Amino acid sequence: MRAPVALLAILLCTAATAPAAPAYHVAESIAGPDGGWDYARVDASGRHLFVARGDAVTRIDLASGKVSSIGAIEHGHAVMPLPDGRLIVTSGTDGTVRFIDAADGHELAKLATGRKPDAAITDADGARAFVMNSDSGTVTQIDTATMRATRTIPVKQALEYAAIEGDRLYINNEDLNEIETVDVAKGVAGAPIALPGCEGPTGLALDAAHGRLISSCANGKAAIVDARARKLVGLVDIGRGPDAVILDAARNLAFIPCGKDGVLDILALGSGPVTRVGRVVTERGAKTGAVDTKTGTVYLPSARFTPPKQPDGRSAPVPGSFHILVVRPS
Repeated sequence: MRAPVALLAILLCTAATAPAAPAYHVAESIAGPDGGWDYARVDASGRHLFVARGDAVTRIDLASGKVSSIGAIEHGHAVMPLPDGRLIVTSGTDGTVRFIDAADGHELAKLATGRKPDAAITDADGARAFVMNSDSGTVTQIDTATMRATRTIPVKQALEYAAIEGDRLYINNEDLNEIETVDVAKGVAGAPIALPGCEGPTGLALDAAHGRLISSCANGKAAIVDARARKLVGLVDIGRGPDAVILDAARNLAFIPCGKDGVLDILALGSGPVTRVGRVVTERGAKTGAVDTKTGTVYLPSARFTPPKQPDGRSAPVPGSFHILVVRPS
Protein backbone atom coordinates (compact mmCIF):
# COMPACT_ATOMS: atom_id res chain seq x y z
CA MET A 1 0.00 0.00 0.00
CA ARG A 2 2.96 2.35 0.45
CA ALA A 3 3.59 2.91 -3.25
CA PRO A 4 0.01 4.02 -4.10
CA VAL A 5 -0.09 6.36 -1.08
CA ALA A 6 3.21 7.95 -2.09
CA LEU A 7 2.01 8.28 -5.68
CA LEU A 8 -1.22 9.92 -4.53
CA ALA A 9 0.75 12.40 -2.44
CA ILE A 10 2.92 13.33 -5.42
CA LEU A 11 -0.13 13.82 -7.64
CA LEU A 12 -1.85 15.99 -5.05
CA CYS A 13 1.28 18.10 -4.60
CA THR A 14 1.65 18.54 -8.36
CA ALA A 15 -1.98 19.57 -8.70
CA ALA A 16 -1.63 22.08 -5.89
CA THR A 17 1.42 23.77 -7.42
CA ALA A 18 0.38 23.70 -11.09
CA PRO A 19 -0.52 27.17 -12.40
CA ALA A 20 -4.24 27.78 -12.80
CA ALA A 21 -5.30 28.68 -16.32
CA PRO A 22 -6.01 32.42 -16.31
CA ALA A 23 -9.30 33.57 -17.80
CA TYR A 24 -9.17 36.49 -20.25
CA HIS A 25 -11.75 37.67 -22.76
CA VAL A 26 -12.15 40.28 -25.50
CA ALA A 27 -14.19 42.93 -23.70
CA GLU A 28 -14.42 45.68 -26.31
CA SER A 29 -12.63 47.43 -29.17
CA ILE A 30 -11.48 51.00 -29.68
CA ALA A 31 -11.76 52.44 -33.20
CA GLY A 32 -8.83 54.37 -34.62
CA PRO A 33 -7.59 56.01 -37.83
CA ASP A 34 -6.71 54.07 -40.96
CA GLY A 35 -3.15 53.00 -41.72
CA GLY A 36 -0.60 50.37 -40.89
CA TRP A 37 0.71 49.69 -37.41
CA ASP A 38 3.50 47.91 -35.59
CA TYR A 39 4.56 47.88 -31.93
CA ALA A 40 2.53 49.32 -29.06
CA ARG A 41 3.27 50.36 -25.48
CA VAL A 42 1.38 51.50 -22.37
CA ASP A 43 3.13 54.22 -20.37
CA ALA A 44 4.29 53.51 -16.81
CA SER A 45 1.35 55.39 -15.30
CA GLY A 46 -1.11 53.18 -17.16
CA ARG A 47 -2.90 56.26 -18.49
CA HIS A 48 -2.12 56.07 -22.21
CA LEU A 49 -1.60 53.48 -24.92
CA PHE A 50 0.69 54.43 -27.80
CA VAL A 51 0.79 52.63 -31.17
CA ALA A 52 3.44 53.26 -33.85
CA ARG A 53 1.62 53.90 -37.15
CA GLY A 54 2.53 54.73 -40.74
CA ASP A 55 2.91 58.51 -40.42
CA ALA A 56 2.13 59.26 -36.76
CA VAL A 57 1.65 57.79 -33.31
CA THR A 58 -1.86 56.86 -32.19
CA ARG A 59 -2.43 57.88 -28.57
CA ILE A 60 -5.36 56.49 -26.58
CA ASP A 61 -6.41 57.92 -23.23
CA LEU A 62 -7.27 54.70 -21.41
CA ALA A 63 -9.61 56.39 -18.94
CA SER A 64 -11.76 58.27 -21.45
CA GLY A 65 -11.12 56.23 -24.59
CA LYS A 66 -10.20 59.40 -26.53
CA VAL A 67 -8.06 58.69 -29.60
CA SER A 68 -5.65 61.19 -31.16
CA SER A 69 -2.72 61.21 -33.61
CA ILE A 70 0.54 62.86 -32.57
CA GLY A 71 3.94 63.41 -34.16
CA ALA A 72 5.10 63.03 -37.74
CA ILE A 73 7.07 59.94 -38.82
CA GLU A 74 7.70 57.88 -41.94
CA HIS A 75 6.63 54.27 -41.43
CA GLY A 76 6.70 54.03 -37.66
CA HIS A 77 7.80 50.72 -36.17
CA ALA A 78 8.36 51.18 -32.43
CA VAL A 79 7.23 53.68 -29.83
CA MET A 80 8.78 53.79 -26.35
CA PRO A 81 7.42 56.04 -23.56
CA LEU A 82 10.07 57.57 -21.31
CA PRO A 83 9.42 58.33 -17.62
CA ASP A 84 9.44 62.11 -18.19
CA GLY A 85 6.65 62.28 -20.78
CA ARG A 86 8.71 61.94 -23.96
CA LEU A 87 8.38 59.26 -26.62
CA ILE A 88 11.04 57.58 -28.74
CA VAL A 89 9.68 56.58 -32.17
CA THR A 90 11.53 54.74 -34.93
CA SER A 91 10.92 56.04 -38.45
CA GLY A 92 11.76 53.21 -40.81
CA THR A 93 11.63 54.80 -44.25
CA ASP A 94 13.96 57.74 -43.62
CA GLY A 95 16.29 55.97 -41.17
CA THR A 96 15.68 58.18 -38.15
CA VAL A 97 14.55 58.13 -34.55
CA ARG A 98 12.25 60.91 -33.35
CA PHE A 99 11.89 62.20 -29.80
CA ILE A 100 8.43 63.69 -29.41
CA ASP A 101 6.40 65.17 -26.59
CA ALA A 102 3.78 62.62 -25.53
CA ALA A 103 1.29 65.36 -24.63
CA ASP A 104 1.12 67.41 -27.83
CA GLY A 105 3.32 65.49 -30.26
CA HIS A 106 5.79 68.25 -31.08
CA GLU A 107 9.19 67.00 -32.17
CA LEU A 108 12.05 67.48 -29.74
CA ALA A 109 14.87 65.86 -31.73
CA LYS A 110 15.52 63.75 -34.82
CA LEU A 111 18.54 61.44 -35.00
CA ALA A 112 19.98 59.54 -37.94
CA THR A 113 20.28 55.77 -37.46
CA GLY A 114 21.08 52.88 -39.77
CA ARG A 115 18.81 51.64 -42.56
CA LYS A 116 15.30 50.55 -41.55
CA PRO A 117 15.28 51.21 -37.79
CA ASP A 118 12.69 48.78 -36.47
CA ALA A 119 12.47 47.71 -32.83
CA ALA A 120 13.58 50.01 -30.02
CA ILE A 121 13.93 49.37 -26.30
CA THR A 122 15.29 51.18 -23.26
CA ASP A 123 17.11 49.90 -20.21
CA ALA A 124 15.36 49.70 -16.85
CA ASP A 125 15.67 53.37 -15.92
CA GLY A 126 15.20 54.73 -19.43
CA ALA A 127 18.66 56.32 -19.54
CA ARG A 128 19.78 54.40 -22.63
CA ALA A 129 17.81 53.48 -25.72
CA PHE A 130 18.78 50.88 -28.30
CA VAL A 131 17.50 50.89 -31.88
CA MET A 132 17.74 47.79 -34.05
CA ASN A 133 18.57 48.77 -37.64
CA SER A 134 17.34 45.75 -39.57
CA ASP A 135 18.80 46.41 -43.03
CA SER A 136 22.10 47.82 -41.77
CA GLY A 137 22.57 45.07 -39.21
CA THR A 138 23.58 47.56 -36.54
CA VAL A 139 22.38 48.83 -33.17
CA THR A 140 22.24 52.56 -32.47
CA GLN A 141 22.77 53.38 -28.79
CA ILE A 142 21.21 56.65 -27.60
CA ASP A 143 21.60 58.77 -24.49
CA THR A 144 17.97 59.68 -23.83
CA ALA A 145 18.80 62.69 -21.62
CA THR A 146 20.82 64.49 -24.31
CA MET A 147 18.86 62.85 -27.17
CA ARG A 148 22.10 62.00 -28.97
CA ALA A 149 23.45 58.82 -30.47
CA THR A 150 26.53 57.65 -28.58
CA ARG A 151 27.52 54.52 -30.44
CA THR A 152 26.79 52.33 -33.47
CA ILE A 153 27.40 48.64 -32.83
CA PRO A 154 27.83 46.27 -35.82
CA VAL A 155 25.87 43.02 -35.40
CA LYS A 156 24.11 41.28 -38.32
CA GLN A 157 21.25 42.03 -40.72
CA ALA A 158 17.61 41.04 -40.07
CA LEU A 159 17.54 42.25 -36.46
CA GLU A 160 14.11 42.13 -34.84
CA TYR A 161 12.92 42.75 -31.27
CA ALA A 162 15.34 42.87 -28.35
CA ALA A 163 15.63 42.64 -24.57
CA ILE A 164 18.28 43.89 -22.17
CA GLU A 165 19.60 42.75 -18.81
CA GLY A 166 22.29 44.98 -17.34
CA ASP A 167 24.81 45.51 -20.13
CA ARG A 168 23.79 42.40 -22.07
CA LEU A 169 21.54 43.01 -25.08
CA TYR A 170 19.68 40.12 -26.72
CA ILE A 171 18.27 40.53 -30.25
CA ASN A 172 16.22 38.15 -32.38
CA ASN A 173 17.65 37.49 -35.83
CA GLU A 174 14.72 36.63 -38.07
CA ASP A 175 16.76 35.23 -40.97
CA LEU A 176 19.34 33.20 -39.05
CA ASN A 177 16.97 31.76 -36.40
CA GLU A 178 19.13 32.82 -33.52
CA ILE A 179 19.43 35.40 -30.76
CA GLU A 180 22.34 37.79 -31.16
CA THR A 181 24.14 38.91 -27.99
CA VAL A 182 25.79 42.30 -27.53
CA ASP A 183 27.96 43.64 -24.72
CA VAL A 184 26.79 47.26 -24.74
CA ALA A 185 29.45 48.34 -22.22
CA LYS A 186 32.16 47.33 -24.67
CA GLY A 187 30.10 47.95 -27.80
CA VAL A 188 30.79 44.54 -29.33
CA ALA A 189 28.67 41.61 -30.48
CA GLY A 190 29.21 38.20 -28.89
CA ALA A 191 28.38 34.61 -29.72
CA PRO A 192 24.76 34.05 -30.85
CA ILE A 193 22.29 31.68 -29.19
CA ALA A 194 21.01 29.08 -31.67
CA LEU A 195 17.24 28.45 -31.79
CA PRO A 196 16.77 25.02 -33.42
CA GLY A 197 13.09 24.40 -34.13
CA CYS A 198 12.28 28.13 -34.15
CA GLU A 199 11.79 29.66 -37.61
CA GLY A 200 11.64 33.41 -38.08
CA PRO A 201 11.93 34.67 -34.48
CA THR A 202 10.47 38.16 -34.08
CA GLY A 203 8.98 38.99 -30.66
CA LEU A 204 11.25 38.71 -27.62
CA ALA A 205 10.90 39.30 -23.88
CA LEU A 206 13.10 38.79 -20.84
CA ASP A 207 11.59 36.94 -17.88
CA ALA A 208 14.12 38.42 -15.48
CA ALA A 209 12.71 36.76 -12.38
CA HIS A 210 13.51 33.33 -13.79
CA GLY A 211 16.54 34.18 -15.96
CA ARG A 212 15.08 33.26 -19.31
CA LEU A 213 14.19 34.69 -22.70
CA ILE A 214 10.99 33.97 -24.60
CA SER A 215 11.08 34.31 -28.37
CA SER A 216 8.03 34.03 -30.64
CA CYS A 217 8.60 32.07 -33.84
CA ALA A 218 6.73 32.26 -37.14
CA ASN A 219 6.30 28.47 -37.28
CA GLY A 220 3.99 28.30 -34.27
CA LYS A 221 6.55 27.90 -31.50
CA ALA A 222 7.74 29.91 -28.52
CA ALA A 223 11.44 29.33 -27.89
CA ILE A 224 12.45 29.28 -24.22
CA VAL A 225 16.10 30.19 -23.58
CA ASP A 226 18.14 29.98 -20.41
CA ALA A 227 19.71 33.46 -20.48
CA ARG A 228 22.56 32.55 -18.11
CA ALA A 229 23.53 29.36 -19.86
CA ARG A 230 22.71 30.93 -23.24
CA LYS A 231 20.99 27.90 -24.64
CA LEU A 232 17.56 26.80 -25.82
CA VAL A 233 15.78 24.75 -23.16
CA GLY A 234 12.33 24.25 -24.64
CA LEU A 235 9.74 24.90 -27.34
CA VAL A 236 6.10 25.65 -26.54
CA ASP A 237 3.32 25.30 -29.12
CA ILE A 238 1.59 28.59 -29.99
CA GLY A 239 -0.40 29.94 -32.92
CA ARG A 240 1.05 31.05 -36.24
CA GLY A 241 2.17 34.53 -37.18
CA PRO A 242 3.28 36.09 -33.88
CA ASP A 243 5.21 39.35 -33.83
CA ALA A 244 5.51 40.15 -30.13
CA VAL A 245 5.94 38.66 -26.67
CA ILE A 246 4.12 40.80 -24.10
CA LEU A 247 5.41 40.23 -20.58
CA ASP A 248 3.32 40.83 -17.45
CA ALA A 249 5.88 40.19 -14.73
CA ALA A 250 3.44 41.17 -11.97
CA ARG A 251 1.23 38.20 -12.88
CA ASN A 252 3.98 35.82 -14.08
CA LEU A 253 2.42 35.68 -17.53
CA ALA A 254 3.53 36.18 -21.12
CA PHE A 255 1.05 36.94 -23.91
CA ILE A 256 1.83 36.08 -27.53
CA PRO A 257 -0.56 37.49 -30.14
CA CYS A 258 -0.62 35.25 -33.21
CA GLY A 259 -1.87 37.17 -36.22
CA LYS A 260 -2.30 34.35 -38.75
CA ASP A 261 -4.43 32.19 -36.50
CA GLY A 262 -6.17 35.07 -34.72
CA VAL A 263 -5.42 33.90 -31.18
CA LEU A 264 -3.71 35.29 -28.09
CA ASP A 265 -1.73 32.56 -26.36
CA ILE A 266 -1.01 32.86 -22.63
CA LEU A 267 2.11 31.33 -21.07
CA ALA A 268 2.71 30.78 -17.34
CA LEU A 269 6.15 31.85 -16.06
CA GLY A 270 6.49 30.08 -12.74
CA SER A 271 9.63 28.47 -11.35
CA GLY A 272 8.98 25.33 -13.39
CA PRO A 273 8.93 24.92 -17.18
CA VAL A 274 7.08 27.52 -19.23
CA THR A 275 3.69 26.18 -20.30
CA ARG A 276 0.77 27.45 -22.34
CA VAL A 277 -2.16 27.84 -19.93
CA GLY A 278 -4.71 29.80 -21.92
CA ARG A 279 -5.86 30.95 -25.34
CA VAL A 280 -8.17 33.80 -26.33
CA VAL A 281 -9.74 33.95 -29.79
CA THR A 282 -8.93 37.41 -31.20
CA GLU A 283 -8.68 38.35 -34.89
CA ARG A 284 -6.50 37.65 -37.88
CA GLY A 285 -3.97 40.46 -38.01
CA ALA A 286 -3.69 40.97 -34.24
CA LYS A 287 0.02 40.17 -33.95
CA THR A 288 1.47 42.91 -31.71
CA GLY A 289 0.23 44.62 -28.58
CA ALA A 290 0.91 45.92 -25.10
CA VAL A 291 -0.17 45.26 -21.52
CA ASP A 292 -1.18 47.63 -18.73
CA THR A 293 0.50 45.89 -15.80
CA LYS A 294 -1.62 47.83 -13.31
CA THR A 295 -4.86 46.21 -14.49
CA GLY A 296 -3.63 43.20 -16.51
CA THR A 297 -5.49 44.47 -19.60
CA VAL A 298 -3.93 43.61 -22.97
CA TYR A 299 -4.35 45.83 -26.03
CA LEU A 300 -4.04 44.40 -29.55
CA PRO A 301 -4.07 46.59 -32.70
CA SER A 302 -5.94 44.95 -35.57
CA ALA A 303 -8.19 45.52 -38.60
CA ARG A 304 -10.45 43.63 -40.96
CA PHE A 305 -8.80 42.38 -44.14
CA THR A 306 -9.82 41.84 -47.75
CA PRO A 307 -9.73 38.27 -49.13
CA PRO A 308 -6.18 37.17 -50.09
CA LYS A 309 -5.13 38.09 -53.61
CA GLN A 310 -3.63 35.61 -56.00
CA PRO A 311 -0.89 34.68 -56.70
CA ASP A 312 0.93 36.41 -53.82
CA GLY A 313 -1.75 35.58 -51.23
CA ARG A 314 -1.65 39.04 -49.72
CA SER A 315 -4.60 40.95 -48.34
CA ALA A 316 -5.10 44.58 -47.33
CA PRO A 317 -6.85 46.24 -44.39
CA VAL A 318 -10.42 47.28 -45.11
CA PRO A 319 -10.69 51.11 -45.00
CA GLY A 320 -12.24 52.33 -41.77
CA SER A 321 -11.69 49.03 -39.94
CA PHE A 322 -8.63 49.71 -37.77
CA HIS A 323 -9.30 49.14 -34.09
CA ILE A 324 -7.68 47.99 -30.87
CA LEU A 325 -8.99 44.89 -29.15
CA VAL A 326 -9.23 45.22 -25.38
CA VAL A 327 -8.56 41.88 -23.65
CA ARG A 328 -9.36 41.91 -19.94
CA PRO A 329 -8.97 39.41 -17.12
CA SER A 330 -12.32 37.76 -16.39
